[in-house]
Amino acid sequence: MHNGSIEVICGGMFSGKTEELLRRMKRAEIARLGTLLVKPTTDTRYDATRVVSHNRQKGDAIPIQSAKDIFDLIDHRTEVVGIDEAQFFTNDLIETVTKLANRGMRVIVAGLDLDFAARPFGPIPELLAIAEEVHKIHAICTKCGDDASRSQRLTKEDAVVALGASESYEARCRACFEPPL
Repeated sequence: MHNGSIEVICGGMFSGKTEELLRRMKRAEIARLGTLLVKPTTDTRYDATRVVSHNRQKGDAIPIQSAKDIFDLIDHRTEVVGIDEAQFFTNDLIETVTKLANRGMRVIVAGLDLDFAARPFGPIPELLAIAEEVHKIHAICTKCGDDASRSQRLTKEDAVVALGASESYEARCRACFEPPL
């Protein structure tokens, strides 16, 4: 087994985080590494048991309630663990991915780094600090075409977690982003 590591793929909505996670997982499968792909049970937007990108790329995944559930799913063959929509997990994700990496696994985490109000989201900021690799990617601002780092909520919902896609959110740059009141 190789040295473990933590990789974080982050950015706003529609930036391609899930596509990049699926690409990395596919490369691990081509390399004949044992893989495990998980997602939170709360993410049911496109499919209950698959990771699905906004452009409909798919990967079979196991929905989990808590990051700690990963320990029940890995075995001696597991070398790469992919975690999508990581912002929806609690801070137990930090301890979990650290333990997996310390066991020699490559852990690839994808998630929003900012919430709808452009505030640091869930466990992602701390994961950025402890990761060996951070890949921040941008969408295209729907207003001006510049690089977008924020997710503009289009609804009046004020809960931090409000599932949705293009009907509820737009990618926006800093200048075009309109913070909630």
